[in-house]
Amino acid sequence: MALMTALITGASSGIGYEISRILADQGHDLVLVARREKNLIHLARFLEKEHDIAVTVIAADLANPKAANRVYQQLEKDNIPIDILVNNAGAGYWGPFTQQPTENDEHMIQLNVLALTQLTKLISQGMVKRGLGKILNIASAASFVPGPYMSVYYASKAYVLSFSEAIRCELKGTGVSVTVFCPGPVSSEFHQHAGTTNIFLMRKAPIMGSAQAARSAVKAMQKRKAIEVPGLMNAIMTILPRFFPRSWVNFVTKWVLKP
Repeated sequence: MALMTALITGASSGIGYEISRILADQGHDLVLVARREKNLIHLARFLEKEHDIAVTVIAADLANPKAANRVYQQLEKDNIPIDILVNNAGAGYWGPFTQQPTENDEHMIQLNVLALTQLTKLISQGMVKRGLGKILNIASAASFVPGPYMSVYYASKAYVLSFSEAIRCELKGTGVSVTVFCPGPVSSEFHQHAGTTNIFLMRKAPIMGSAQAARSAVKAMQKRKAIEVPGLMNAIMTILPRFFPRSWVNFVTKWVLKP
C-alpha cells in the first residue's frame, strides 16, 4: 500500500517549501499549511501543473493554540487521510532571556512544541488505524545542547528530539515511523526573523542550503531512520558534548551564540 498524501507545515518557504517540491516530484498529493496564503496558492498551482497532483491549501497560523485542531477538522471535512506528516513550521528568537518579550517565548513554545505535538497526535491516530505512515519532525542540531541567548528555542528543539524518539519507540510495530531531522544552520528566512544573522555561529559555521537540507530530510524519512544529522561537522558537534563537562558545553555554546 503506497503512501499517498503528505501534509507539510511551514510550506511557504525554506525547508518546508523544498520538501513540498520533492514530495510532489515523487507523485504525492499534498496538503500545504502556513500563514501566508498567497504564497501557498502560488506554490500549489505550480506543483499541480508541474506534477499532475492534487494540492490542498490550508492557511493557518499554528502559533494560535486552536489552529492545529482547525487544520485537522478541515482534513476531516474534506476526507483527506494523511499518510506523511512533516512538522516543519517553527520559530526562534535571539537575545538574553531576561530581555526577550514574553510573547516571543510563548510564540516559540506554541509553534515549536504544542502545535507539533497536537498535529502529531491527531494525525498519527489515523495512521496507526490504517497500519501505515511516516512522520518527519524538523528539529535542529540545537536539540543536543543548551543555548544561552536562545534558551527557549534550544529547549523547544530538545523537546522535539526527545518527543520524536519516544513516540517512535511507542509506535514500533504499527507500520508508522518517526524520523527527527536535526540540521545545523540552514539558509532560509529563519535567521532574519530570529535576529541571528550577525552572531559568530552564522558568520563562521558552514551554512546548508534549504534544498540540500530538504533532500537529506526526505531521504532519512523514506529510509525510516530515527535521527538524521546532516553534514560531518554537524554530526561531530552533536556527539562531542557527550564527552565534556556540561559547564564546558554551555560556555562554548554561549561563545558561538554571542553578539
